[in-house]
Amino acid sequence: MKKIYHLSTCTTCQRILEETGAAEKGFTLQDVKTAGITPAQLDELKEKVGSYEALFSRRALKYKELGLKDQVLTEADYRRLILEEYTFLKRPVVVAGKKVFVGSEKKTVAALTALIGG
Repeated sequence: MKKIYHLSTCTTCQRILEETGAAEKGFTLQDVKTAGITPAQLDELKEKVGSYEALFSRRALKYKELGLKDQVLTEADYRRLILEEYTFLKRPVVVAGKKVFVGSEKKTVAALTALIGG
């Protein structure tokens, strides 16, 4: 499977897609704002990366707004929050076969670019 979960209005996601050329290399794009991530998709990603927390974005504005930074969250909380609010999914999430790249850190983008030859 070659799929990218992203937010089309996010300039960071746009930059990563452009840098890697992933859209031209046969990856299916799913905008999590217009076509939200399904429970089955989220569970599949969790199996590949090991935890819902690894898919959870603490940069989302709602993270602070809802006071989540002051709470101890469980895996069930992370799952529920991601399904309820697309902004809690760390983006982009790129699935390239058995490999999954989560987020926009430089080392993650470099590894993705090396894999797909951007």
